Amino acid sequence: MKEQISDLFNKIQGESTGLGNLLSKIPGLDGYMERSRRREADQLLRKTIADRLEGSRLQLGGVSESLSRDIIKAIDHAEPLGRVDTRLMGLIGKVKDAPQGYAGFFDAIKVKEEDLARIYAFDENMLNFANQIAAETGLLAAAVDEDGDISGAIRELDNTLKEANSTFDGRDEVIKGIGEPNDIDELKSDF
Repeated sequence: MKEQISDLFNKIQGESTGLGNLLSKIPGLDGYMERSRRREADQLLRKTIADRLEGSRLQLGGVSESLSRDIIKAIDHAEPLGRVDTRLMGLIGKVKDAPQGYAGFFDAIKVKEEDLARIYAFDENMLNFANQIAAETGLLAAAVDEDGDISGAIRELDNTLKEANSTFDGRDEVIKGIGEPNDIDELKSDF
């Protein structure tokens, strides 16, 4: 996973044009361009996570359709399956609508390497959740097809979605904690 995130950022960093090379020679602009690339990487990563989650939601729709073939099973599992779908939709919305996580051009915030490491660890964790949700949705589909433990599979997926939503809610703390000066003198020294 770390390699995927690093590759994503490196790909965006590597996308330079003649104009980009010229602009990078202007004093002070290189840092701005670096932040811009980070924002692009953040957007691309969130889109990747959201796409994977939407794939899981489509598969969940197929599970509901399969369950509807047996009215008793459909009734037994309708409420918990609906709850899982709602949590998944909520997580997709959070991922898609989250504000970008890196400082803008006029911000006095300097993004340090350790701050980036925290962000990338968070991003990796969310990508892991997207993969885990996809795997658990697959297990649920298999449980429905093979008349297995459908309730247990729904419960597992629901617990993972609760944890993923809770983790994503902590994103703001990760982002807001970046580059905050320890005191006012540090902030003044940035100007």
